[in-house]
Amino acid sequence: MNKGRFTVPAKVTDWSIALGVAALLLGTGLSGPHPSESREVLGLALLAAGALALAARRRAPLVVLAVGGLSAVGYQAAGFEVLAVSYLVAVYSAVRAGHRAVTLAVSVGLLAALFLTALVFPGGDLREVVGQARTTLEIAWLIAAIAAGEAVRQAERRADEAEHTREETARRRAGEERLRIARELHDSLTHQISVIKVQSEVAVHVARRRGEQVPEALLVIQEAGREASRELRATLEALRDDGLTPPHGFDHIPDLVKQFQTTGLETALRVEGRPYAVPAAVGRTAYRIVQESLTNVSRHAAATTASVLIDHRPDALAIRVDDNGKATPDTAPTPGLGLLGMHERVTALGGCLRTEPRSAGGFTVQAELPLSGAS
Repeated sequence: MNKGRFTVPAKVTDWSIALGVAALLLGTGLSGPHPSESREVLGLALLAAGALALAARRRAPLVVLAVGGLSAVGYQAAGFEVLAVSYLVAVYSAVRAGHRAVTLAVSVGLLAALFLTALVFPGGDLREVVGQARTTLEIAWLIAAIAAGEAVRQAERRADEAEHTREETARRRAGEERLRIARELHDSLTHQISVIKVQSEVAVHVARRRGEQVPEALLVIQEAGREASRELRATLEALRDDGLTPPHGFDHIPDLVKQFQTTGLETALRVEGRPYAVPAAVGRTAYRIVQESLTNVSRHAAATTASVLIDHRPDALAIRVDDNGKATPDTAPTPGLGLLGMHERVTALGGCLRTEPRSAGGFTVQAELPLSGAS
């Protein structure tokens, strides 16, 4: 958007202002009433110092404010009757940087110091002293500098807030688009690829049990289905990840079980086997299986208790979720999106899943997730 526009660097602008103010103050001081000899040299040095300090007004606004104030008092004491332009610019810069209270306090102190300086050094009656102090630093100019700095600061703050809001909106829209793409990929591809993978594996298994030679094309389809499942799962996880909230995994299962206890469902978690580090993909799938199972129990099973068993086997992670709901062996479960999603997740890892009513009543979900399926 800024292509072709010439922008002056901030450092060049600051030095230009500093040199311009220095030339203005030195010219005004030499052209008006001023002392002679050593006091003249000291006054000119203070005029130049206060002005040249403005080159650092962005980096150290309070330091520049102090230098400008001290130089104004110094060259006033030396006998130069010059408007403190450098101090007014320093006031503007300090207020723009957000140091309003400090700037106001320093300015009030400077007015008092200039009054006392004019009273002590030049001599004369009180009316002349007051007039000289007001000439040195007009209160109206001071107020104008403060107001200008505050106005610019507020405008920059509003611009920053507007930019931040635009960035937040862009990030939110990008996240929504990622989720939309993930849902479309899931709806259109995941189920079909899982079916291809399952059917090919069943065909290979049946052929080997019969002692028949497995066609090479069928083995290629089987391996391609596995690879496509892994790549699609990784793609969906990348699309769903917003980079801010880490996905839930195996370590979050105890907290998940406790959450369902607050809904009135009596849940219990039992861990068997020797615990070991679970691969991230296996951990995420295990969490989703427990979450979907307990959600179905809470919403549809009319159950009062549910148990979750985690079994750390040498080559696989086994999960079992049982409830005492109203399901019986005579009632066939109605497959829904939740059960389909669990089947797809488990199949993508090369595992197996059983979902059926229990002979003693209630429903059971049993999953076996091979650790090698996460590679």
